[in-house]
This record gives sequence, structure tokens and C-alpha cells, in this order.
Amino acid sequence: MRNRDTYFYMTTRHSEVQLLFETSWEVCNKVGGIYTVLSTKAKNLQKIYKDKVIFIGPDIHSGDTSHSDFTELKTLFKTWKNDVELPFGIKTRIGRWEVPGRPIAILVSFEGLYADKDNFYGEMWHRFGVDSLHAYGDYDEACAFARAAGIVIDSLSSHLMGDDRAGVIAHFDEWTTGMGLLYVKAHARSIATVFTTHATSIGRSICGNGKDLYKYFKGYNGDQMSRELNMESKHSLEKAAALNADCFTTVSEITADECEQLLGRRPDVVTPNGFETSIVPKVKALASIRSESRKTLLAVARALTGKQYEEDTFIIATSGRFEYRNKGLDMFIDSVKKFGTHFQQKDQQAVAFLMVPAWSDGARKDLSHNMRLKRPRRLDYDFVTHNIVNFDEDMIVARLRDSHELNTIKQYVDIIYVPCYLDGHDGIFNKTYYELLAGIDVTVFASYYEPWGYTPLESIAFGVPTITTKYSGFGRWILSHFSDSLELTGVKVIEREDDHYEGTCEKIARTIEHVRSMSAEQIIELKHNAQATASKITWDTFVEYYEKAFDIAIQNASLRNEEHE
Repeated sequence: MRNRDTYFYMTTRHSEVQLLFETSWEVCNKVGGIYTVLSTKAKNLQKIYKDKVIFIGPDIHSGDTSHSDFTELKTLFKTWKNDVELPFGIKTRIGRWEVPGRPIAILVSFEGLYADKDNFYGEMWHRFGVDSLHAYGDYDEACAFARAAGIVIDSLSSHLMGDDRAGVIAHFDEWTTGMGLLYVKAHARSIATVFTTHATSIGRSICGNGKDLYKYFKGYNGDQMSRELNMESKHSLEKAAALNADCFTTVSEITADECEQLLGRRPDVVTPNGFETSIVPKVKALASIRSESRKTLLAVARALTGKQYEEDTFIIATSGRFEYRNKGLDMFIDSVKKFGTHFQQKDQQAVAFLMVPAWSDGARKDLSHNMRLKRPRRLDYDFVTHNIVNFDEDMIVARLRDSHELNTIKQYVDIIYVPCYLDGHDGIFNKTYYELLAGIDVTVFASYYEPWGYTPLESIAFGVPTITTKYSGFGRWILSHFSDSLELTGVKVIEREDDHYEGTCEKIARTIEHVRSMSAEQIIELKHNAQATASKITWDTFVEYYEKAFDIAIQNASLRNEEHE
């Protein structure tokens, strides 16, 4: 091996991983669930492979020295940075991702690649049939970043290992990094590639456009649907990455079926998402956090509605990405409505929170003012905590503002919309999502399209019983490994069907009421069982699926390279 940084030791056995790059738009960039997957998985990868693991993310905070997730270290790969000039003006910042395990992370700039995108898109069309002609939205940005990441992987691995790059793996997550995989396949053939789709772009689009994915599942053709839904470029790229990867993976069996039907390749390995249990506070600390978070949640509700809430107020919540139908936000609202109308007792108050980031531009000043008053008055729009830029177009606002039925249940349950990221600095709660999660009595994730489902897993890890559906990968995993018992697992998996919306809402409402009616002793046992279930869904157990994927990738790359010689 030549040009190797002196501290970076690698074995010479062909069968072992020599370098493991993992590229995602969500490395050091908290956007959604993939951030949770990677940031919690990192500790176990670091334990197994040490500093052979290198995460690559977009440098969208360039020049920001206060980046909370990333610590730049000038000494890492110093020789490479000094000796190698990357094309297209690509710059890198190298350091540690400040998550458990503190893996090496490289943040990559990519602005200079836009000028060459047409040439690159032409190459990808001729080599792999990727149709970039119909691109729009975030396609160009994602492809520029992914290509830059591929260039960095090629350059750094060559610097560290020379011409023999057997055992080097480049792992790419989601369609947004597909161009990186294809670049590596075209320009660094000896590198083994892994592609993980956490959710197919066309499957998500089918559901998001109100079509029944499961009712007509076997009749869908991915290419045809991409044309119908104006998703040709993203789907074409994702399909090419899946078909050309040395190992193709996804996160659940339900999504494996989807990949086979819509992308034309069944994943080689299903890699279910684990959880990093060190995130959860110890029992005594968690109890204290729960108490303080309940006070905060009820204080906000009081300042919005002008009502007084007792300490035993029953608190319900949902959270996640703003996908109104896919994430079951519509069903959550309707289920809470049924709970308030048919089941909730008049002698106990209830509050339901939708913690779903939207287009918010800060905290409501009138709400902040009301929270300082001993006797707050009811505010106009007493269902939303933060200002929303597109207030009149927001689907949740429309549902909560215009429903007469929701007004009639306010004597039993209030529904409150929290349209911001709960990072501890939102201006109203000033607590993180995990802190507030600890104060909730039951969570509901009524997903229609959910390849895995971190939110219900996070919920039970914090001892909060949860309700999800059989359309979530997590729900399917629970049903395949445990009995369908809320009391024994802390999880209730609802049998959601395309043609039984109201019936599903009814089942969720009844389950909410079932939890509400439990005794204090039953609740303690339920919380204990929820955490016991979560303890079996950790990366300590699930990382072995990734080890299997890496082995498949190395073997397939070796065979491919032998045939090419």
C-alpha cells in the first residue's frame, strides 16, 4: 500500500473490510429518520471496524464553527488533503461526527459540479440508462452532492490503499446518493458498493398522491407510475442504483416486497433499524424528565386554550415527517376525535399533540406572553404553538380550523399542533423531542406508508406505549417476533386496510381509551414491558445484518472484477 496516512492501519486479508464509506444527505444534517438510523448505528460500526468507518455528508453549514454535530480536526487525513487537489473545486472538512462512537466524518462541498451536470447526466444515461431529462426540485442538488462524494471516495481510497482496493466498501443511502454509487461503479470498479433504499421514491409518491398502494400492489409497474406521477428522474436513478449495487438492502420485509415490485430487484438483505439504548436516561432521571415535561406540555396547552389542566391529564401524541396521509396524520386526528366523542370520560381531561415540523418561522409571541401569566386568556387559533408561513395552505391547520366536529369535542380533548423541530430551542417548549416524549402517556403512529418506523420504537424505548399499524415495517416486525399484545409488548399493531378507514380509526380510539383506563400499577407494568421490548431491538443485535451485506458486496465485487480482468 502507498500514500497511506501513518496512523491508519488496515489488515491485508481480502475477506475483511479495509475501508467502509457511508454516504447520506443526513450525515451531520438532521432532516429525518435516516439521521437517526446512521447516528445510532455508528457506535456499533465503530466498535467493529474502528476508524475504517468514514461517513460522508453534505457541507451545507460551511464556515459555521458552531455546527453542533461536527468537530473539525485538521490532523485527520492531513497528507491526502495536502497532496490531492479534487476536481470541480470540491472542498472537504474532516472531523468527528458528535454522536455515540464519534466516527470520522467528511463534509463535502459540491457547488462546482452544477456547471458540469449536463455532461455527467449524459454519461449516466449512456452507461446506466438514468433519465435525468425530467429532473426538477432537489434532483440536481442531490446528484451534485452524490457525485462529489463518489469523487472523494475514489480519491481517498486510492491514496490510502493504492491500486489494490479489495475490501473497500462504498455504502449509499437513498436515491439522493444514487449518482455517487453509479460514479464509483463507472470510475472505481474495484470498490464494492452497497445501496440501501429506506423507502422507494415511487412507492412514497403513490401513497402521497392518495392512491391505494396495497390494494392494487401486484398491478403496479414502477416505470409506468413514475411517468404518471412525474417521478421519472428520481425513480430512474433509484432503480439504476439498486440494479447496479453489489449488494442491495432495505429496512423491512414490507419494503423488500415493494422494491421487488417497483424497482425490479429484491434486496439481498433486510437490515432492520436498531436503536441506541444509551440515548435513554436511567430510571430515576427518566422519571424526573417525565415530570418536568408533563408540566411543560400542560403549561403550553393552558396558555393556548385558557383552560386549567389537572396533573393527571391524559396526554396523547404523534410525531414525524409532514406527510399528511403517509404518516397517518389524518387518521391520528380522526382517531382522537372518535376517542373524545365516544370514549373519553368527562372526569379526566386529555390533550393530543401533533409534533410535526412544518414551514414555521418561530414561536408565537402571544403564546410566549400568555405562558408568563397566572391567568392566561384563550388565544385565537388555540390549536397551534408556532407561526406558520403558509398557514392557509397547511393541511393540518385546515383540518383543525374548519372542523365543527373538532370544536364539539373540546370539552373532552384538545388537539394542539406543534409545527417546529423540537431541538430544545424552539421558543415555547424549549425541550428536546426526547424530553417531551418521556412526558406522554400514549403515542399513535397510524402510518399508511412507513418502511420502518423509528417513532414507535423511540416511544417504547422511553417507556411510552405506542399504537402503530401493520403497514409499518416496525409493526410487521413486532407481529413476526412477539404476540400481538399491548400489555406484553407496549405495542399495539392495528390491522389497517385500504377500504376500512373509519374502522381503523375506531380501533385506535378504543386502544387509546384502553390505555387511559388502566390503573397506576398496570401503567407501570406496561411501561416496563415497553422498554423490555425495545431492549431487543438494538444495534447490538441488528448490526449483524449489515455485516452480512458487506460480505455479500465484497464477494460480488471480487467476482465482478475477476470477470472484468
